[in-house]
Amino acid sequence: MGSRPSVLEKAWYKNWPEGIPKSIDYPKIPLHSFLEKSAEDFPDKPAIIFLGKKITYRELNSLANRFATALYNLGIRKGDVVGLYLPNMPQFVISYYGALKIGAVVTGISPLFVERELEFQLSDSGAKAIVLLDALFPRFKKIWEKTQVKFAIVAKLGEYMPSVKAFLGKLLKKIPTAEVAPQPNLYFFKELVEKTLEQPPSVEINPEEDLAALQYTGGTTGLPKGAMLTHMNLVSNAVGCSAWLQAKRGEDTGLSVLPFFHIYGMTVAMNFTVYAGATMVLLPRFDVLEVLKSIQKYKVTLFPGVPTMYALIVDHPEAKKYNLRSVKFCISGAAPLPPEVQKKFMEMTGAVLVEGYGLTEASPVTHCNPLDPTMKTVKIGSIGIPWPDTDAKIVDVETGKREVQIGEVGELIVKGPQVMKGYWKRPEETSEVLRDGWLHTGDLGKMDEDGYFYITDRKKDLIKYKGYSVYPRELEDVLYEHPAVKLAAVVGKPDPVSGEIPKAFVVLKEGATATEEEIMKFVNERVAPYKAIREVEFRKELPMSMVGKVLRRVLREEELKKT
Repeated sequence: MGSRPSVLEKAWYKNWPEGIPKSIDYPKIPLHSFLEKSAEDFPDKPAIIFLGKKITYRELNSLANRFATALYNLGIRKGDVVGLYLPNMPQFVISYYGALKIGAVVTGISPLFVERELEFQLSDSGAKAIVLLDALFPRFKKIWEKTQVKFAIVAKLGEYMPSVKAFLGKLLKKIPTAEVAPQPNLYFFKELVEKTLEQPPSVEINPEEDLAALQYTGGTTGLPKGAMLTHMNLVSNAVGCSAWLQAKRGEDTGLSVLPFFHIYGMTVAMNFTVYAGATMVLLPRFDVLEVLKSIQKYKVTLFPGVPTMYALIVDHPEAKKYNLRSVKFCISGAAPLPPEVQKKFMEMTGAVLVEGYGLTEASPVTHCNPLDPTMKTVKIGSIGIPWPDTDAKIVDVETGKREVQIGEVGELIVKGPQVMKGYWKRPEETSEVLRDGWLHTGDLGKMDEDGYFYITDRKKDLIKYKGYSVYPRELEDVLYEHPAVKLAAVVGKPDPVSGEIPKAFVVLKEGATATEEEIMKFVNERVAPYKAIREVEFRKELPMSMVGKVLRRVLREEELKKT
């Protein structure tokens, strides 16, 4: 038997980053206090830069107060749910903190959602109000009557843009818009905020018990579920982020291109930025040239993202024309970070780019590599070590109780102040994932002797070939080593003889060529025979989530339909 330290020994303390506390005394405050404190400390500092328009912290807090008052006047009370069906734009930030100020609970909704998905989230959450982009109103209108939504507030992309830019944008049809005719229970964002006085009621909030957000998970197992996140869950994760980055309040500029409706963007690109009194450069969608221009123009220092973003930047022919040397730190999450992308991006910018890990149910961050400019304490391919006040261990998949040996694969479980209260109206699913205070992540991984963790795969993505366990991620990593491969995903294809066979879906780089035989030979020479890829399908694109994660689930469902 090898050595098997209990979680109490915390092997990761051996490599704990200098200057970062192992435990933090988190302020027991409501989440919106972040905005009020930064408005007090940095009133004239830009909180938001949106396509050239600057909004200071004083202005942002005032707008949030007006919005809070407007919601209250329209009948929203503590505990009511408000849906935010918006891309990254000032109205998202104003609505978010405004709703929290009166004790309402926000639920972020992907702007990509179609009617069926939108209806499900609004109905399941019991949302009483929705703030949405005018271009998305036609979708909402079709399902409005099937929900409990009492009123809708329509926002326009051009409302908080310099007027010349807004006019030109419309002229050039670059700004998505839709004509929304006045009707009962429909309000227009800017008009509503401007005519409302700044008189939000005083609402008592218990940060440890009261919900701030209902964040819906992707629904990889059945229907999406709302993770109940308290003010304290989100406060602790934003404060933890600040500690890990050793951020100095009022000094940074963050690029906020990760979508705010997603928990990663909400915490790292919005809540942390507001807590740190930093400036948010908002981009409503990821466009490589816009990102490059914004970094250069506004001297961005922090750029949280996903691997796809960094990969598209390093591969872009124009990237070398831009000065990206202002960027200091980048945390990559949501999907595995290919080592060659990490290396190229760091060479191009001089920034430290490291991989972290999180999940909706943990607000989201639980692990990260140290942001070490020497890279000596960074382990490539690892998600890093647990954050302050976060415990983690690897347990056996069968019972979820026995801690496995160092280097052995099992399920990652975590515990800490960022872990959700449970799933909204889903007591059975809650008891499955929350056991004795530990959150069972559903991710398979291992821990090394230094306390660094590695994700091998999702439990549900595991391929069972003739009884053998095959991890898709391992095969995808090999596929990415092939010079012609741009994007890859591996799923289990149902097979009457073997149970499942590994099938690869591949997008080739522009101008590159490869055959199915070449790809299979390349991979299968590098893995054990039972892991061999048995089939390759070339595609022009792969199904992706809004945060740049390849959706294996969609590919698996396609294969199931064929059987």
